[in-house]
Amino acid sequence: MRKVFKVSNWFIPLARRLLYAWVRTSVFPENLQALGLDPAIPVCYVLQDRHLSNLLVLFEESRRAGLPRADVPMVLGGQRLHSSFFFLNRDRSLNGRARDGRNYSALLASLIRQTVADPTLDVQLVPVLILWGRSPDTQDSVLKALFSETWRPPGAWRQLLAILLHGRNVLVRYNAPILLRNLLQGGLDEEQALRKLSRILRVHFRRQRQMAIGPDLSHRNTQVDAVLAGEQVRAAIRSEAETQGIPLGEAQARAVNFALEIASDYSYGVLRALELFLSWLWTRLYDGIQLHHFDVVTRIASGHEIVYVPCHRSHIDYLLLSYIIVRQGLTPPHIAAGANLNLPIVGSLLRRGGAFFLRRSFKGEPLYAAVFHEYLHLMLARGFPIEYFIEGGRSRSGRMLTPKAGILGMTVQSFIREHARPLVFVPVYIGYEKLMEGRTYLGELAGKPKQGESLLGILKSVRNIKRVFGQVHVNIGEPLPLAGFLDAHHPGWNEEGAARQSLWARAATRNAAAELAKRINEAAVLNPINLIALALLATPKHTADEHALLRMIEHYQALAREAPYAPTTIACGLAAQPIVAYAERLAVVERFADPLGDLIRVCEEQAPLLAYFRNNVLHLFALPAVLACLLSHNRRLDGARVAKAVSGICALMRAELFLRWPLDELATATEEVIGVLVRRGLLGRSNVSGMLVAPEPISQEFAELHLLGETIRPLLERHFLTLSLLQRHGTGQLTRQALENHCHLLAQRLSLLYQFNTPEFPEKATFSAFIANLIEAEFLREDDHGLLHFDERLMTPLAHSELVLSVEARQAIRRITGAGVAS
Repeated sequence: MRKVFKVSNWFIPLARRLLYAWVRTSVFPENLQALGLDPAIPVCYVLQDRHLSNLLVLFEESRRAGLPRADVPMVLGGQRLHSSFFFLNRDRSLNGRARDGRNYSALLASLIRQTVADPTLDVQLVPVLILWGRSPDTQDSVLKALFSETWRPPGAWRQLLAILLHGRNVLVRYNAPILLRNLLQGGLDEEQALRKLSRILRVHFRRQRQMAIGPDLSHRNTQVDAVLAGEQVRAAIRSEAETQGIPLGEAQARAVNFALEIASDYSYGVLRALELFLSWLWTRLYDGIQLHHFDVVTRIASGHEIVYVPCHRSHIDYLLLSYIIVRQGLTPPHIAAGANLNLPIVGSLLRRGGAFFLRRSFKGEPLYAAVFHEYLHLMLARGFPIEYFIEGGRSRSGRMLTPKAGILGMTVQSFIREHARPLVFVPVYIGYEKLMEGRTYLGELAGKPKQGESLLGILKSVRNIKRVFGQVHVNIGEPLPLAGFLDAHHPGWNEEGAARQSLWARAATRNAAAELAKRINEAAVLNPINLIALALLATPKHTADEHALLRMIEHYQALAREAPYAPTTIACGLAAQPIVAYAERLAVVERFADPLGDLIRVCEEQAPLLAYFRNNVLHLFALPAVLACLLSHNRRLDGARVAKAVSGICALMRAELFLRWPLDELATATEEVIGVLVRRGLLGRSNVSGMLVAPEPISQEFAELHLLGETIRPLLERHFLTLSLLQRHGTGQLTRQALENHCHLLAQRLSLLYQFNTPEFPEKATFSAFIANLIEAEFLREDDHGLLHFDERLMTPLAHSELVLSVEARQAIRRITGAGVAS
């Protein structure tokens, strides 16, 4: 026994009394006679980890139970040994070696040596498991859950905290004795017997601990070595050493650092603490969390590797989805988080809650890329659920962003490499009624630099906890099985060699990204704030007569109900009047009494923010809004002209809004929407010619048709601005960067001069995404010099865009694009 426990005779009794002034234990089995100890055979107790507190508990409990005392020396074969216990896990230094140079307890080695030498001797080894706090899921305190028992051996300070927090709830479990003589049969020598007994005891303690606190899921303990052993990582280490001119050991050390930088450090105790904290937080922030279609996940969870793919609207997304999954009784996902969130304290909590971190770019770091690829592959191959955001960052405008192929491409490559377990992508739509980051987003849309995350910034956001943020809606979209998707995209993919995979895997990834974005949008939930934003932001001063506002809300609800966007879309269940009352309660709108009828107005500070919530669901009403624009500006159009215009305009909108209809289904969807508009009195149809006719300009219905069209006008204005610039310059004259800059600067000028006051209208990222979509759809082509070329196919939608914009809007855009060219 080490000297730390051989202190003067008065210290141990005094320390034990002090400890038990606080500690209360539960001892199992309750009837210790059931252990079947033989009084004729000496007893030696085995503790798993070296802690003085555990030893004091063992001393006291063995005394109270009338068992052979653990605090008195043991006598074996007439020889008095120095103690009656040993620790299985040796006290180790930072390099992982036992401090005294031995791998096994000196007492254990002595017991085996004596029993091997004298066949008449035997010892009863009694493993004793001592748990401080037991399982995290039994805790109802965040702090207690954080410091409950885990698989990680606790340090001295953590053990002290565990005593303070869990001293009233200590589990002591005596296990059936192991006869040392039985383990020595078969002619084992001392070294073989030591290894065998140590292995048996470790397995025994592991099973006992797993029964009490659950399985060991720590990536740091079980997976980093496996990542470094991967063939691709080993090759990358050798390549790093050669290209950088450094020793192989230094390159391997870099790989270790990369793996530790990336890997999560899953702790069920931390996860339970976060669950308790979030349960409290949600009740302070939100009126409730509405969950839709989660039974889809429950059905496929067994036997499938699940990758959750949510839209990214807020930092709350990370916490919210994991919280919901845990509360539904499923394994929480490991979340890919940006390295910018790996902050002091916060990063550690996120990592232990299952987050793994990745850099924004792998450029110039092939070794880092290899380590991350292998880590992701290992998690997928072993069946851990994963969560990541294909948009790459939070949407500042409220629309679904153009997906990034990065981690999605790695997932596809990993599945192609090893696909014994079926992989399913689960799209998730998350819809808020208020955003904690709303003000920050407005600043960034106005041109302010993106604010970096910091611990101070997160602490400052605690101010918002006292505010009311309405409800949160989470809806599960239609899952996408990856094997079936690859079968449809590239039949025979699983029979090709790695050399040919790169020829089609990149295109498959792009198509999968677009399909997932489309399915996320299909799962949109229409909430009261979305409807208020759609109705009021279309008005000139964001103010409406209450009766008129209620009618507009009813039109939107009728469209959502009678011509639903997709089977997974969720309509708002409230009636129009309660929707207005709900928005008033959240201080989104305010009411003005008037003798001719109350007026409802968007609060001045809320008007810019409401555009975000309109954009969340803009795709749901894009088709009705385009039809409304066409008829409110042209009054009468024949069906063929309408179909052609809708097809051309939707060809441009499809990629930006991730519209669900292929061209061959667009006509059917258009006819369903027209039917609703006709029944609502917003359109008329000639029985003879089939001509679509708008209501009389002086009618209330015409005003409502015009307002319906205004919801899509800012997007069409951006499209018209971009196409006008291209047409003005001509093909092969502008680079992609130059076109983006022109669009951004001219949109800012339009906003100032002509009150194009939608906050995201001049957003450069929006123009960048639209131009990228034009290139992806092959409307634009970049040559070797980076110049953009187009043909007349691109200019055809330009004529259609003029059909849906007012004369004033067209003239303003033409005037400003002309001025931009002249400058």
